[in-house]
Amino acid sequence: MSGDEIRRFQRNLRDELDGAALYTSIAAAEGDPVRKDLFLQLAQAEARHAALWREKLAAAGIREERYVPSFRTRLLGRLAQRFGPRFVMPTIAAAEFSDRNKYAGQADAQALSAEERGHAAVVQEMARAQQRGPVTGADIARAEPWHRGAASGNNLRAAVLGANDGLVSNFCLIMGVAGAGAAGRGILITGFAGLAAGACSMALGEWLSVTNARELASTQIAKEAAEIEQTPQAEQHELALIYQAKGLQKGEAERIAAELMRDQRSALDTLAREELGIDPAELGGNPLSAAATSFALFSAGAIFPVLPFLWMRGTLAVAASIGASAAALCGVGLLTSLFNGRSPWFSAARQASFGCAAAAVTYGIGAALGVSLS
Repeated sequence: MSGDEIRRFQRNLRDELDGAALYTSIAAAEGDPVRKDLFLQLAQAEARHAALWREKLAAAGIREERYVPSFRTRLLGRLAQRFGPRFVMPTIAAAEFSDRNKYAGQADAQALSAEERGHAAVVQEMARAQQRGPVTGADIARAEPWHRGAASGNNLRAAVLGANDGLVSNFCLIMGVAGAGAAGRGILITGFAGLAAGACSMALGEWLSVTNARELASTQIAKEAAEIEQTPQAEQHELALIYQAKGLQKGEAERIAAELMRDQRSALDTLAREELGIDPAELGGNPLSAAATSFALFSAGAIFPVLPFLWMRGTLAVAASIGASAAALCGVGLLTSLFNGRSPWFSAARQASFGCAAAAVTYGIGAALGVSLS
């Protein structure tokens, strides 16, 4: 056996022992009996994983090193003891999510890969539940509308930022060309060319992003279906853990999981939503609709700096373009105040200031280039 293989076994063993130690420490700090039991189950699962790597090292004739918890494990455990599990759960959930596929490329650890993804889903749900408070069985049935509400907020943010991209980029482009001394007709053509190019680029990027997300989601769902077929008991156990993380008692969670696993299609739909965070009906959205929306939003922002040049020329057109763009930037700032928590007037002033400053820089660059080239 190669040295690289042995070092991999040792690294995996330390990771699993750290996980077991961390969840045991958090369980000791947890006052809620349901969550305490769930943390202990996670610790036991990590200990089982550690046993696999311990056996592999023993088979290779390697003596197990004395285990000392890592600094991160000790620090998180102490923080949980001092401030409570709620304080450290977001950090642990983020780490579990980033490590959920750590065994995907290890051929001798495929049996652990699905469990690691399930653990990540459980811990993320526990972190979310601690932010929202206790969750009942009735709340689970209302989970999807809640997610849709959250998604609508993200859509608003994406819409505002998409329009802002078009506004700022075309404003800067037009000011750069104006600074170089281009004629009104040239500025108008440049503005519409910038609008079309930017909108097409954004639309193509969005189409690729959503298409790739759909393809990845389909692949993950296919793998989940294979796991349900090959290891139904393990998947049922992961589903029960997820429902415990939502706040259900262990017996009730196991009953619901067993009921769902009787129908593989229902089980796959539930596991895709709960473990993978994927809605099988949408798979991340429609790429054509996303592309069209991105094109429209970018164009809606990019049109403001161009409009004055349709009926004005010279310095008056440039001044009108600056005024229209500044007003639009203020509008974007007012909208961003809906989700950044700052005062609407502060957000509007900040957005207009930074946008106009960027345009001033490009105007100056254009003017310098225009002088040097002429």
